[in-house]
Amino acid sequence: MAQQNLFSYETFVRAIAGATGSIISMSVFYPLDTVRFRMQLEDEHSEYLKTLNTFQAVVHILKKEGFEALYRGVKPVLQSLGASNFVYFYTFHGLKKAGSGYHDLALGIIAGIANVLTTLPLWVVNSRLKIEKPIYYSGLLDGLVHIANTEGVSALWNGVGPSLMLVINPAIQFTIYEALKRRIPVRGAGAFFILGAIAKACATIATYPIQLAQTKQRHGINSNVSTAALLLSILKRSGPAGLFQGLEAKLLQTVLTAALMFVSYEKIVRFVFSILLNNKHKLKA
Repeated sequence: MAQQNLFSYETFVRAIAGATGSIISMSVFYPLDTVRFRMQLEDEHSEYLKTLNTFQAVVHILKKEGFEALYRGVKPVLQSLGASNFVYFYTFHGLKKAGSGYHDLALGIIAGIANVLTTLPLWVVNSRLKIEKPIYYSGLLDGLVHIANTEGVSALWNGVGPSLMLVINPAIQFTIYEALKRRIPVRGAGAFFILGAIAKACATIATYPIQLAQTKQRHGINSNVSTAALLLSILKRSGPAGLFQGLEAKLLQTVLTAALMFVSYEKIVRFVFSILLNNKHKLKA
């Protein structure tokens, strides 16, 4: 029975809804992710961006590099995000449906580990596509092959340390979201949006320094340095504020994206299940 629940139609619907919701939300707020990514790096372009607020940074990139720069690399990001969220939602809800007995936080950590180990190479390619010039590959598959051939297969898992640490981020997010949903009568898209925003804001602030290290290591910056050593180096060079460079853009992007993702997810799930329920009633009649 547990195995049947793990591979149930309901679990598949939730995974598809999670993947679709994440693609919709990232499509809307992708320019904010571009700004966040640029601010987390260390080059002549990012140093100037750090003096601007998020809106000013978006306008600056738009004027200097054009609209295309704000959406550079969006296609592989959406592909990777869809795959990533499908793995996460399927693992989380599959184990929950199977009656694993784990708390939401533990389920979130397990789902996060499964997600990192299977999809990290996609995110390594994405980080390079956003910033590298010239770009030696046009998409995910080209990027995977190019990095493996030129830097070794292990380079596809650059930043795996902080990525595994960061499984606590979606775990915290899902735990808070599920807890709020159980305790607060939820009616309509606005309520789902607010609950999703609160959950993601808490998770992002709690784990941001590790996300900063992850971005630098995925891009090949200090990839041979441990996460703790990298964070200590940033702390010595820039002080505590350095551990949170780009936080404003990250919070704005991730909170809005997560909130819209949860709204889309809940709407898709309820829509599909309502159709299934109606069909079931018709068959019985």
